[in-house]
Amino acid sequence: MSYNIHHCNPPSRSNFIDVNAVVNAINAEKPDLIALQEVDVNTVRSGNMNQAQELASKLRMHHYFFGKAIDYQGGEYGVAILSKYPLSEREVHRLPVKQGSGGEPRILATAIVKLPDGSSVRFASTHLDAQSDPTNRQLQIEKIVDIASNDNLPFIIAGDFNATPGSNVINTLDAHFRRTCQVCAGTIPATNPTKAIDFIAYKHPRNKFRVGSHKVVNESYASDHRPVVAVINIEE
Repeated sequence: MSYNIHHCNPPSRSNFIDVNAVVNAINAEKPDLIALQEVDVNTVRSGNMNQAQELASKLRMHHYFFGKAIDYQGGEYGVAILSKYPLSEREVHRLPVKQGSGGEPRILATAIVKLPDGSSVRFASTHLDAQSDPTNRQLQIEKIVDIASNDNLPFIIAGDFNATPGSNVINTLDAHFRRTCQVCAGTIPATNPTKAIDFIAYKHPRNKFRVGSHKVVNESYASDHRPVVAVINIEE
């Protein structure tokens, strides 16, 4: 699953934090791995709660990793990975921002996931620049491609790319990864989605991944984005 959770603030309820709404949206799908974006850890606006830890606990996904993008309101703000399976080699990769552009710092968070059959995959969560000018997004996706090109493990990336299919950013992603959707349903705004900007994509050194299913979850309250869920099967 990939889910931009809007720091657990339902857009229809200003300044209200509803962690359980996000938990319920995720629990309905029972994913093995989740890439979260817009996660607050110990910020004033979220009541000094470690949202990554709280969500992991409520979902009984005891393996999690928070990657800080920026300091915010006395705490931290960034992306997270939640997993049913053990995580190792947790890393935060800083993504480039053009000097003078005013772009907010962005990251790629990665971890190795040990699957029940003993195999491992690299799982990544990211949230690319949101400015109307695509310059930073393009720099960031090129950096992500470079990071992944040096990896011998199967690699799954999920996140909010702030770019739509057909853009240069998604074309760059598609040149190196395969998205779990080719004709992708909208993910924002959550109430009546008109654009797809949240994706799950993968690469496998021996081409062993196959998409079993892909869907955008019909959840319009918990966040300003809808969650994306895909089943990725591993061929023997």
